[in-house]
Amino acid sequence: MDSLRNFFGRKQILFANILITKRTFARLAEVGKLESPKLGGKYDTGQLILHRIFGYRGVILFPWLARVYDRDVPQHREETEDDINPGVGKEVRGKTHTFYQVLIDQRDCPYIRAQTEAVTFLGNQESSRSLYAIPGLDYVAHEDIIPYTSVEKNPLQHELFDKFLEYDKHRDPPFVPQETLRAWQKKNHPWLELSDVHKETTENIRVTVIPFYMGCRESHANSVYWWRYCIRLENMGQLSVQLRERHWRIFSLSGTLETVRGRGVVGQEPALTKTLPAFQYSSHVSLQAPSGHMWGTFRMEREDGYTFDCRIPPFSLESKADHGPATPPQ
Repeated sequence: MDSLRNFFGRKQILFANILITKRTFARLAEVGKLESPKLGGKYDTGQLILHRIFGYRGVILFPWLARVYDRDVPQHREETEDDINPGVGKEVRGKTHTFYQVLIDQRDCPYIRAQTEAVTFLGNQESSRSLYAIPGLDYVAHEDIIPYTSVEKNPLQHELFDKFLEYDKHRDPPFVPQETLRAWQKKNHPWLELSDVHKETTENIRVTVIPFYMGCRESHANSVYWWRYCIRLENMGQLSVQLRERHWRIFSLSGTLETVRGRGVVGQEPALTKTLPAFQYSSHVSLQAPSGHMWGTFRMEREDGYTFDCRIPPFSLESKADHGPATPPQ
């Protein structure tokens, strides 16, 4: 969202384009003042942020620690048993990263090249599970956070903002968690937590994968385990590239190997350009086994006509013990 990346003046005042009715011009309105990003430590609940890649406004709910498996980082030391995650790759020493669960300003959602929702299972009722979605929820790496401050008591438009946070002028940041947020986090911790992040770059196209376990749907005949995976593609080069096809291979612990091919992703063939270099989407996969692996490629076409297969880093699908039903915020 280019309009949120316009920074004017030495005082680092942040502006956003505000569309006026249906006319083709826009005006600038002050949103807040930028702060220096933290090179160490964590951001607190209630911190207002801009996303470095997608440019949206958001607020931090709480942090997570995740293991990052980066296949682009060379290993210069002898491997030990703890360094290997079978079928997934090597864990880089010292690369445990902080990620944040973030509420996104709903005014920015239409302009983000990403699916902005988190999906989880509801409770087990009569041998079936239901899904619910929380719109405008994202996981953001620490290095993608640009903090800012605002003098507004309601700087963010999201249906859960007032339920989760309250204004306290004596605190920094001035938005503090309510009991609703603490209870929701505690109740849904197993369903909201991310543990592994996988990265790999091919021909200047960086692919990041974050898998989430969603739960198990049980019946008299079998059990079906479900996962959600979030994928971000980012163009690190100078030439525009378009995603044309996907090719997945899905291995289940039950011994099956499935191949999936198709045009684009989620009904789109996104272009990654210098002005819009990133695209993020989520999808789902199910297995009739409690674990498995996924890997594959994206067929990419560069603006000069060159085509290549961009590797999707292999990642494991691991189930978790059922800690009881996940519940939506009340």
